[in-house]
Amino acid sequence: LRCASVAVGSSVVPLGSAIVASCTIRPEFCHGLEQGKVWITWMLDNEPMAGSQHQGPWGTEVSNLTLAQFNRTQAKLWCLVEWNGAKQRVGMAEIRAGYPPAKPFNLSCVLNLSNYGLTCQWEQGADSLLPTNVTLQSHPSHCRRSRAPAVRGCTPQGGRSLCTVPRRLLQLYRHMEIWVSATNALGTAESERLRIDPMDVAKLDPPALQSIQSIPFQNDCVTLAWEVARSTAHMELECELRYRMPEDPAWAVVTGIIGQAGTTQRCGFLSGTWYHFQMRCRRSSARGYWSEWSPGRNYTTREKAPTGKLDAWWSTHLARAGGQLEVQLRWKALRRRDANGHVLGYCVTLSPRRKGRDPLTVCNTTHTQCNFSAPAGTRRVYLSAYNAAGESAATEVVLLERKGQPLAGLWAVSGGDRSLWVHWETPPAPPAAYILEWQRVSSEPDRCSTCWQMERDGAVRTALIRDGIEPFQRYNISVYPLYKNAVGVPVHTTAYSKQKAPSDAPKLHLKSISKSNAELCWDPVPVEMQNGFITGYTIFWANSTAEVASAAVNPTLSSFVIRDLKPSTLYKVHIMASTAAGSTNSTSLTLVTTVLDDTEIQFLFLTLGLIFVLLILLLICFQKNTHVKQQFWPSVPDPANSSLGKWVPAELQQEPLPVPGVREPGLATISTVTVLERVAGKQSSPWGKEPVPETTVPVVPQPYVRQEGPGT
Repeated sequence: LRCASVAVGSSVVPLGSAIVASCTIRPEFCHGLEQGKVWITWMLDNEPMAGSQHQGPWGTEVSNLTLAQFNRTQAKLWCLVEWNGAKQRVGMAEIRAGYPPAKPFNLSCVLNLSNYGLTCQWEQGADSLLPTNVTLQSHPSHCRRSRAPAVRGCTPQGGRSLCTVPRRLLQLYRHMEIWVSATNALGTAESERLRIDPMDVAKLDPPALQSIQSIPFQNDCVTLAWEVARSTAHMELECELRYRMPEDPAWAVVTGIIGQAGTTQRCGFLSGTWYHFQMRCRRSSARGYWSEWSPGRNYTTREKAPTGKLDAWWSTHLARAGGQLEVQLRWKALRRRDANGHVLGYCVTLSPRRKGRDPLTVCNTTHTQCNFSAPAGTRRVYLSAYNAAGESAATEVVLLERKGQPLAGLWAVSGGDRSLWVHWETPPAPPAAYILEWQRVSSEPDRCSTCWQMERDGAVRTALIRDGIEPFQRYNISVYPLYKNAVGVPVHTTAYSKQKAPSDAPKLHLKSISKSNAELCWDPVPVEMQNGFITGYTIFWANSTAEVASAAVNPTLSSFVIRDLKPSTLYKVHIMASTAAGSTNSTSLTLVTTVLDDTEIQFLFLTLGLIFVLLILLLICFQKNTHVKQQFWPSVPDPANSSLGKWVPAELQQEPLPVPGVREPGLATISTVTVLERVAGKQSSPWGKEPVPETTVPVVPQPYVRQEGPGT
């Protein structure tokens, strides 16, 4: 153990600083090194380091090592000697590096009245990379300048930045100084000192709402009663009340409620409306923390008859049978502040309600639209709403004719994924109001009864529409100016709140094809699948050698002719439909061009027809022209028509020939053959004019007889 010793300037250094170390070898305590030369080397962890070696006092060997910059947070520095041909580790020093502790900040404390423990929390700052001790310290503020030692409050556990000072270390209703101290091997840092009375940072228990009641004959006012928590019964408190309707994200807050327990009144509530109430308190000195909000309590105020005017819109036409006026009346539901409770229904009459006389009711419904018939010439109807407390004053609806001036211009832009901004140019005569109407464009129209709104300010030129607006759907928008004595002719536009690539592309069909051209056609993409305005089509075609070409097509067209194709070649064709937000490709269509064009095929058939006709004409000419016929087909005499064929010798004229029986059909049997021999002399030739030599001695025919048996 005494063979070697390693010494360093400091075992903990700032990160990046220099390190100086030395290793001293005492050979007399190193077995096997007493007589030999000692060679000392260094290693930082597993990395060799070069030092300088010299002989020290009393026969020792010393090696010094200097590291100009130590950039490791922790490392082991080894001293080694050559021992039996191998390097042996004989000494070691462990070195750590880091930074001084960072100054803690954002110190805050809360006193818990259940156990009167003071819980403080803070932010530690940057990591020092070294073991650091953190403590929360405190002492009475009047001892700040004395030499009294600080009281150690608490030490955080598990590396957390909070801890709780117990009640026995606190002085309530007196000011104390509290701070956080962080210490490591390189120094100490302290937070800013917090000077507080622990009771000033007490967090009280919440109060409890006992009851809520309406004030008689004041439907918009309520009385609330509450009690404070038992732990705060001895304190002077300041409280706050908050309330809201369920659909309202913001709270209405009532401040400045003073007292231990009691009641308070609040007015301005809507009639027949559900509210949610909560309360909280703190010390009246306006110091410390608010308690948590109390458990909520719900209350519905009393109803009263609806108030306000209904926005109505209509369309009319005369029925063919009976001459009745058919009216479609639509209106907007009353706003909550005008409904004064739950609206039970709406009533439409042909005359205003007067005392002692009930008008003719044409519609009584819970919906916001009604279709009814009225006598021809009806120009006014009356619309009212009612709830359990009564009926509203009637709104007069004048059925004006649609013959006024239209708007000078209209357009719409997106106002978000589910809204549209509609802009227009006012007509020369200023309207009193405007009606905006919109419908989703669909293959199956579905009329939306709520997709309209009224703008009562005739000076406005823009409006935001939200009801029923969905992204990627097209909407037809119409705006009607309302004049004093007429309704203006509507102006229309279309718009999308948001666009994307089409859900599908058109399907291509081959209309006609030739050796160099192909005519294609397609059906438009259904409007529900367009997802935006179609800005154009692009047609792509490629042959088997991967030669690709394309052409842009106007979105209003539904056919296209591809030209300059190669004859007898296979092509694959597809179409791409595009919107402002993207494109979608269709499936491929395979086609093969022909060898010949239609005109070439017609010319070929015409040529063949002409040749055939010429051949027929030539045959007819040959038949009619004897000279030509004799040249090609000379006349050959028919032996059957010669004189020899008709000449019969005299001997045969008197010999009867056997005739087969009529009842015995069959071939005639020749029983006698007479052979004639030419005799001397000349006779006239039946084929010509040359004389035939005459004979003086006739030749007697020699009979040849053949017996024919049965069946021969």
